[in-house]
Amino acid sequence: MTYDKAFTALADPTRRAIFETLAKHPQSVGELARHQPVSRPAVSQHLKVLQSARLVQVEPQGNRNLYSLKKEGLIALRQYLDGFWSDALFAYGAEIARQMESKKE
Repeated sequence: MTYDKAFTALADPTRRAIFETLAKHPQSVGELARHQPVSRPAVSQHLKVLQSARLVQVEPQGNRNLYSLKKEGLIALRQYLDGFWSDALFAYGAEIARQMESKKE
């Protein structure tokens, strides 16, 4: 499953902050490190974990790399979470139907 690595990666608050920052626009390691309470090497390590979880991609641009969110990883994560939402809506609908039926009696 691809979503298990995503949840593990996002469990760390620093990685989650980096992920949320990249949702705004692509950034380099240096740009990301300026807004994090950790060093550039630490940001690089966090980005490697996010890449491994298929949540971030890197694109070389000149002498630096730009990191951005990877849509494919987000799609897998969303599909997993949507399954719970569908189950919850189905259960809610079944409960409403049961209550309506019991009122008829």
